[in-house]
Amino acid sequence: MRSYGPDLTPPWKQQRPAPEVVAERELVVEEAATGFCGAVVRCEKTAEGFTVTLEDRFGKRRVFPMTPRGFLLEGQVVTLVRPAAASPAPDRSRTASGSVAVPGARARVARESRIYVEGRHDAELVERVWGDDLRIEGVVVEYLEGIDDLPAIVADFAPGEGRRLGVLVDHLLPGTKEHRIAAQVTDASVLVVGHPYIDIWQAVKPTSVGIPGWPDVPYEEVWKEGICRRLGWPVDPPAAWKRILASVNSYKDLEPALLGKVEHLIDFVTTG
Repeated sequence: MRSYGPDLTPPWKQQRPAPEVVAERELVVEEAATGFCGAVVRCEKTAEGFTVTLEDRFGKRRVFPMTPRGFLLEGQVVTLVRPAAASPAPDRSRTASGSVAVPGARARVARESRIYVEGRHDAELVERVWGDDLRIEGVVVEYLEGIDDLPAIVADFAPGEGRRLGVLVDHLLPGTKEHRIAAQVTDASVLVVGHPYIDIWQAVKPTSVGIPGWPDVPYEEVWKEGICRRLGWPVDPPAAWKRILASVNSYKDLEPALLGKVEHLIDFVTTG
């Protein structure tokens, strides 16, 4: 007999996560357990969690916990989530990476040294946080389509004195394919560093994205699609990435395991 996991529930009977809907003011929903229907008046944090206050058409108000699958929107079961807190005014004296900003500074002519990252999402995240610093230093970031071609790319780049190459790799752990390839190309002019995450998505703090944590996805499942399913998001990785990237405003939204690696690469390619 086929096993379906610890709860022995076949996939077609498993309850799917309900779509998440932001509890914006004036949104009209029905509380699933009581049938109370009203417009959102406020969301508040309490000792037990977050609550939402609804006001019906007669002006009566009731407070409900914001539990998963706890509400109906136009007849569809949804999970209400609190609106994002208003972002504080940005500190213009600092860049997104935390460096001292240099008002009016022009981008430096690009160095011969380069930083390569493993994918487009990685490049976009590095640009979002370190872009100002990299332009002042004259460092160009390019992305690989994967690490398999790294030896050929390094050979074509021809690193040497004054021409250093830094590479950021996903999931660089001892014993992995990535680790073996990195060892082939590392020398005095080539530095390969990596973070422990399966994908750069995980380098963004869950609290910044507004989720409790990054879900575990079985090895046989496409990771990004599995993340979307388990978070109750549409299975649309490009749209999911836009949502994640939009939640990053500075280095404070990233995990320390990534911050140190990128700073190391920038130091490496700007001091040689």
